Amino acid sequence: MKWLPFIVLSLLLAGAVWQDVRSRRIPNQLVLVGLVLAFALQLVLPAGDGLFVAPFGSIGLLWSLAGFGTGLALLLPMYALRALGAGDVKLLAMIGAFVGPGAVIGIAACTLLAGGVLALVVSMYLGTLKRMLGNSMHLVTHSVFGALNGQSAAIEAPAAPSGKLPYAIAIAAGAAPYLVYAALNGKSLFA
Repeated sequence: MKWLPFIVLSLLLAGAVWQDVRSRRIPNQLVLVGLVLAFALQLVLPAGDGLFVAPFGSIGLLWSLAGFGTGLALLLPMYALRALGAGDVKLLAMIGAFVGPGAVIGIAACTLLAGGVLALVVSMYLGTLKRMLGNSMHLVTHSVFGALNGQSAAIEAPAAPSGKLPYAIAIAAGAAPYLVYAALNGKSLFA
């Protein structure tokens, strides 16, 4: 029973990555199924310190909801700035429902790091590194100066896009260290 949450979340993340690579979308149905499973596990398992840590068990529905809300809040600003898609935000929120608010903050930090590495690797592979770095500088500068002048801080699409990343890869890569470490060692990587 201890490995069930690990297997469920790993399969959900693999499905999200596959869908995002294939269609550049993370289906709402996948995220909804993940949320239902996360909440169900929190309700049916005995009380404990988490689904992946010792003592194994539920963190409770309220703490799971707090993890969902934290995951949502962490990436929502990037969605508002049009730097990420809604599916990416919902996927991290779903992970939060499995792990709780403390762990999802660490997972989000790892996700952002993995996303930066992914962007660099993909742009080098495609030969668009110079354009990607120029676009990034332009977008950040435009956003910051726009916000300072009282305008919208929304990030506008660049004139010459350098590509759209399947960000579920970065989210899965951000979650992987936590999941593997916690499952093997019985303690949280981030707490």
